[in-house]
Amino acid sequence: MNIDSLKIKRKVNIREAIKKLDSVAKGILFVVSENDELIGSITDGDFRRWILKNGSMEESVEAIMNKNPIYLMEGDISSADEIMIEKSITAIPIINLDRNILDVKFLNKNVFIENKNKSLKDVPIVIMAGGLGTRLYPYTKILPKPLIPIGDTPIIERIINKFCLYGGNDFYLTVNYKKNMIKSYFNEIEKDYTIDYVEEDKPLGTGGSLSLLKGKIDKTFFVSNCDILIEADYESILRHHKEKGYKVTVVSSVKNFQIPYGVFKLNDSGNINEIIEKPVYTFLINTGMYIIEPEVLNDIPEDKFYNLPDIVEQYMNDGVPVGVYPISEQSWMDMGQISEMKEMVERIEEKEKNNN
Repeated sequence: MNIDSLKIKRKVNIREAIKKLDSVAKGILFVVSENDELIGSITDGDFRRWILKNGSMEESVEAIMNKNPIYLMEGDISSADEIMIEKSITAIPIINLDRNILDVKFLNKNVFIENKNKSLKDVPIVIMAGGLGTRLYPYTKILPKPLIPIGDTPIIERIINKFCLYGGNDFYLTVNYKKNMIKSYFNEIEKDYTIDYVEEDKPLGTGGSLSLLKGKIDKTFFVSNCDILIEADYESILRHHKEKGYKVTVVSSVKNFQIPYGVFKLNDSGNINEIIEKPVYTFLINTGMYIIEPEVLNDIPEDKFYNLPDIVEQYMNDGVPVGVYPISEQSWMDMGQISEMKEMVERIEEKEKNNN
């Protein structure tokens, strides 16, 4: 891999750094000085902590970088894997006496997965698979949305497989529309996880369907829409939720929107005070993945259409803190609409091609 693609200059702003972190897709960047000396590192965790502090995206990366990055000298490469496992990191730069980066060693993917693959064992995972998928018509006239293939694998199976990488083995599918097709599919494939079906007699929404799980789930659980893919560390999401003691944590994506025009700012007299050319605004978007404590089920009305954002709003109004776990823009894929589905297919095909 081109080492320069992993470097970033100290004065680059955080928004651009996040874009580069996404495009490189290695989970880390190394901050270098004007003389190309290693002075810091940035991971998605660093930018997540910055977002949770409500920090500005216009600040330079110096504001968030780890100023004491772990590194090895060029003669110590043999100990790279051992140190990465010990320090719970996935990459380590190799530098010379001038602190120039000569190489970057990455933790073997199988070792990384082996260290993660028990963290969600016996954690219930609820996937909302009962919707009509009207935005994907006419595809959903033939197939329920969860079975629409992304590449050669239905979207819902891709979601399940992602949880399985972290040891997930206890799944609940809320079903309604074309539910027998969904059941038939999973009855036909080999799997080493269990699926319980939660059947709606009528559409209840993403929150209302959870009311049917009262008495069935008694521990912290994940909830995911059936039309999203999240490329993130699920163990880290769960740990963040537990450490903060939230009842609900929403996984949210950073989303940048660029205005394709010059924008005027006015002064108190109504005169143009400033012109900003094609400004970029950053927001946190609900991805459709949550971590929820079991007592929340008691706060969801029964036999009533109710969406999960409703319980979030209810808690906010009651003064109950609701958590958020930010992920980068490229870590979230949504196929809720046909254009988005095509983009998801293209991104996954490109990723799978690069991994082969």
